Amino acid sequence: MVLACNNYEIVDLGVMVSCDKILQTAIDINADIIGLSGLITPSLDEMVFVAKEMERLNFKTPLIIGGATTSRAHTAVKIDQNYSGPVVHVLDASRTVPVVGNLLQPEQKEAYAKNVKAEYEVLRDTYLNRKKDKQFITLPEARANKFPIEWRAEDVYTPKVLGTQVYTDYPLSEIVNYIDWTPFFQAWELHGKYPKILNDEVVGAEAVRVFEDAQVLLKKVVKEKLLQANAVVGIYPANTVNDDDMEVYTDESRQLSQVTFRTLRQQGKKGSGVANLALADFVAPKESGLNDYIGGFAVTTGLGIDKLIAQYEADHDDYNSIMIKALADRLAEAFAELMHEKVRKELWGYAPQEQLTNDELIAEEYQGIRPAPGYPACPEHSEKLTLFELLQAEKHTGITLTESMAMYPTAAVSGMYFSHPKARYFGLGKIDKDQAEDYAKRKNMTLSEAERWLAPNLGYDN
Repeated sequence: MVLACNNYEIVDLGVMVSCDKILQTAIDINADIIGLSGLITPSLDEMVFVAKEMERLNFKTPLIIGGATTSRAHTAVKIDQNYSGPVVHVLDASRTVPVVGNLLQPEQKEAYAKNVKAEYEVLRDTYLNRKKDKQFITLPEARANKFPIEWRAEDVYTPKVLGTQVYTDYPLSEIVNYIDWTPFFQAWELHGKYPKILNDEVVGAEAVRVFEDAQVLLKKVVKEKLLQANAVVGIYPANTVNDDDMEVYTDESRQLSQVTFRTLRQQGKKGSGVANLALADFVAPKESGLNDYIGGFAVTTGLGIDKLIAQYEADHDDYNSIMIKALADRLAEAFAELMHEKVRKELWGYAPQEQLTNDELIAEEYQGIRPAPGYPACPEHSEKLTLFELLQAEKHTGITLTESMAMYPTAAVSGMYFSHPKARYFGLGKIDKDQAEDYAKRKNMTLSEAERWLAPNLGYDN
């Protein structure tokens, strides 16, 4: 959108496009620049593959890297080294215009590309030196330093409603009340917190314009039911076993497990009194004798969006095409917030008296967490397969998983529910090879396959 508004012709191939199609299209249209965007971590490996293929096929075309999961460090360490042509990471869409300008100016291109290569070489050296300084403890030591919870019966909550609950065509009018608008403005490269951003001296006028346009389209979507909201949530008997695994049982007899979630544990050396966390720490261990539970969810507000986008694109209406995607994403996050509240107050029912404002919900001022596979506490995306199997998510919601574990429609959110009062979010960080090997065995994967899924979190060269 930003480049198109600056008179550049953009050929958008969409999402989940093969390397062959990207490169063949670039050849067919004689593209001046190739741009890749990554929304989830498995996309990073695909970017590396594209760079290697461009080198193998003797491309000289500049390669621009962007998207939520990308970084200058990853671009420098993993992508730039595999392609001799210009490779540039852009932090957000607003910064692509000067980058593209430099890459398309014959008198500037060579010097600009050379400077970026030099910057990335420094970044690589810094990264490698930092990696050498990183101190790990063994996996057994990390497990021995797990989060210290004194398990008590009063901290384990028996659900009011056990099992799977399905919500089809949920009223959008209810979901709208849970929208967090701040990320909506970030999607338009307008930075500031809602509602203050509407009065911002720099971006306020533009923020007001897109916000008012969003309200008009949102009312139309709700009134005409242009998008469908589906959800599945469930709460199941569960216990932690073998330190890092969470067994989910078929029923309260707890004799048979239907799925097992495999968690990962922080492995960096910590200071005195600081634990090496894993999500499994927040579910009662089987040997405690306590009957604990875990929840799961998958929600989407993206059903019907393809038809709307096709209509806007047929009308050459890029603005509303981007607007509907941004609104669908906000609605999906709002739906996840609504469902989590319903779980806390009604289905699991451990916080029946909770009365929070939307701002307090956004600030997560409630008991419990809902981490999602692919995010810092559980960054390995293939755990979505376990979650989707448990919930029968595809059957109940229409959400599917791609080979790289992206959800489709993209306006979707999935994750797990934890109820313990001390449950909290954290970042896994880097792990050492002994944990990667252990994880591969627990997941019944080869080490190389596990390393591919764990790539952003590996603290060693593989």
